[in-house]
Amino acid sequence: MQFFRSSWLLLTAAAVNAAFLAGSPLQAAEKARRPNILWISCEDISPHLGCYGDPHAITPNIDQLAREGVRYTHAFTSAGVCAPCRSGIITGMYQNSIGTHHMRCNAELPPWLHPFPMLLRDAGYYCTNNSKTDYQFSKPSSKEIWDASGSKAHWKNREPDQPFFAVFNFTGCHESGIASEEKYRSITRDLTDDQRQDAAALTTFPPYYPDTPITREDWKRNYELITAMDAWAGGLLEELAHAGLENDTIVFFWSDHGVGLPRAKRWLYDSGTHIPLVVRIPSQFRVAGQAQPGTVSNDLVCSVDFGPTVLNLAGVDVPAFCQGQAFLGTQLLAKRSYVFGARDRMDERYDIIRTARDHRYRYIRNYEPLKPYYQYMNTPEKGATMQEIRRGQATGTLPVEATLFTSDTKPVEELYDLEADPHELHNLATNPQHLERLETMRTACLTWQADVGDLGLIPEADIADREQQAGSRFEILWQDPQEDFLSRLVNVAAKASEGPSATAELLAALNDEDAAVRYWAATGLGNIGKPAARDAQAGLGNALADPSASVRIAAARGLCRMGQLERGLPVLQHELTGDQEWARLAAAIVLDELDEQARPALASLQAALTDQPNKYIVRVANKAVNDLQGTARQVP
Repeated sequence: MQFFRSSWLLLTAAAVNAAFLAGSPLQAAEKARRPNILWISCEDISPHLGCYGDPHAITPNIDQLAREGVRYTHAFTSAGVCAPCRSGIITGMYQNSIGTHHMRCNAELPPWLHPFPMLLRDAGYYCTNNSKTDYQFSKPSSKEIWDASGSKAHWKNREPDQPFFAVFNFTGCHESGIASEEKYRSITRDLTDDQRQDAAALTTFPPYYPDTPITREDWKRNYELITAMDAWAGGLLEELAHAGLENDTIVFFWSDHGVGLPRAKRWLYDSGTHIPLVVRIPSQFRVAGQAQPGTVSNDLVCSVDFGPTVLNLAGVDVPAFCQGQAFLGTQLLAKRSYVFGARDRMDERYDIIRTARDHRYRYIRNYEPLKPYYQYMNTPEKGATMQEIRRGQATGTLPVEATLFTSDTKPVEELYDLEADPHELHNLATNPQHLERLETMRTACLTWQADVGDLGLIPEADIADREQQAGSRFEILWQDPQEDFLSRLVNVAAKASEGPSATAELLAALNDEDAAVRYWAATGLGNIGKPAARDAQAGLGNALADPSASVRIAAARGLCRMGQLERGLPVLQHELTGDQEWARLAAAIVLDELDEQARPALASLQAALTDQPNKYIVRVANKAVNDLQGTARQVP
């Protein structure tokens, strides 16, 4: 993506519009044979399908689709959760590059960034979405993106002979379908007895869950919901065939991320990002050597590639701004060597994680290693599997594989060999035999962050402020870029988890001109805690008056971790009532993480339970209050 670094500022707004948005004019002959394109998407499933060799899957329709097309073995999403992924899919850009990386945010997009269905519409396609959006931006609106979006949207409503791009999404596989007995029974009500699963006989049960009847019931429900999805997908395919459009329509089947259970959904392991992807292309639209019936491809594919691929197959130029790349059609770029992913705020909790995955290995960089794997989050905590994990924690009955992910901290880096260790249980990052691989993948991940412009390293409260000045979140880094700002930011964010050896560099970074760098400096000094107290207390004390609320909160946290509660707690209490909602959330999180040390702030936390701009502040404050009062965690 050197395009951004070397050419971005050379393009005027007019040039951007002309080069990126117009698409190439299609010749009359091409228009006459343009393919229809159907997307069959679903939520929260990993490749637990018969065509992927799963011995328990009952998925005859998707299996048949795979026999008629190509099945991808190395398809991955750019995040382990729906909305950030879907923002990347609809734009062809990584969510952490355009500011849609935090769950349930509402980013301002740059005016030139038109979601790809708009380009298809400009080229004459009828574009429908039935019905999930979840794009994390409100402009352009669904009405601008789609000809029709909603429960009644359908390709049948187009003009005669008009090519269509139609999306149908199955919501029944969502984690709520596993967690809710009522929803599960409703979705699977039409399954026959021979389509039901025996929970005790499932051999694919992951070793990182406690093996109990309760957790196996969740695993069984996942399979049965997938079977219900397969029947629904079969209906869509049958509808296409009955209309006589089977040979005129390219069909994609995919999921928005992995299975909706802990350590999968929201995570960047294969369990959270490895997805099924099947594409069937009728012979008249098939490029030689591509998508032959019954073939299997091990090409690396990322979910941000889906949109560019549709454009390419439809004969519409892929915009230069796209970070995804077409993997089918003509004039393809070199195949990927890596796919990348990011985790940021998941509902009410921040955990900044980045990953690079090649055909065999996965590298993970934890920028906040002092946070536990399983931070307390309202939604997953309601699930039976998470409750069983908590019960096993409390009783000391978890298997070793599950205990790995219940620790209070994480390693700074993780490296896994997926061929030898498909469940990613054996971290090779500290193994000298894998040092070269670790360094190679670390470099690939850092290069990607720099190339796309990783906004996730800027605190969310600061992003909200800078967005107003820049005009969009993307342009925070590219409108008037400081030559070395991003490298300074990435460097100090890395230093923040290095421990006492980084003290001098972190102290120097406290005086950086940019608040995001100062934030990570204060965070890093707080991570070190008391060993850095003698050197850092003066600098952190000065930072309590920083113009940035994020820096003030990080400095207050650091002082509290150094035993200076009388200096840090008042600042955190004050920020709970500040003007910036995401700073309020950050302050609540710090107070919650301080546990018993936050007792003097109990009244402030109780006051924060009402009149908040978002529910996440209330959730965190509520947990902190209940923990301090020794009561059950009742979440709103």
